[in-house]
Amino acid sequence: MGNFEEKLIQYMCHHHIAAKHLTFQESCHSVEEAARAANALPEDLVKNICLIDEHDNLIVAIVKGEDKVDPAKISKLLNIKKPRTAKPEEILEKTGYICGGVPSFGYAAVYLIDAMVMEKDIVYSGGGSQNSLVKISPQELLRANGGKVADIRK
Repeated sequence: MGNFEEKLIQYMCHHHIAAKHLTFQESCHSVEEAARAANALPEDLVKNICLIDEHDNLIVAIVKGEDKVDPAKISKLLNIKKPRTAKPEEILEKTGYICGGVPSFGYAAVYLIDAMVMEKDIVYSGGGSQNSLVKISPQELLRANGGKVADIRK
């Protein structure tokens, strides 16, 4: 197990987050790979799309695996200029995790959770590395990141 996963597990423990950390032999980088590894459906997975606003702040848009984020909706919601997609090195710098393993909580960001995510009983999110996932209820995910629920998908 890598340092990224250890860091996330410690965070979950320290903050009493009711979730399960899962590590796999296979890659969980894409939604399809993660669904196969977790024996779940693609719609059971959430993606953490990292965006940067004009003031260099991190916005994490959390949508279901098959959905895309609408930066224009986020711009309107937060009353900011349209945010841009973060580069892999910015993601590592701002979240402390590598692209493809970013969890839905555990670092400073503005968290936005698409309303469709909240309709699920359980979701799988990034587990800190490209070979791990976190199994969590959307309600617990919201509690863990203090996010805002809104319609942010295309």
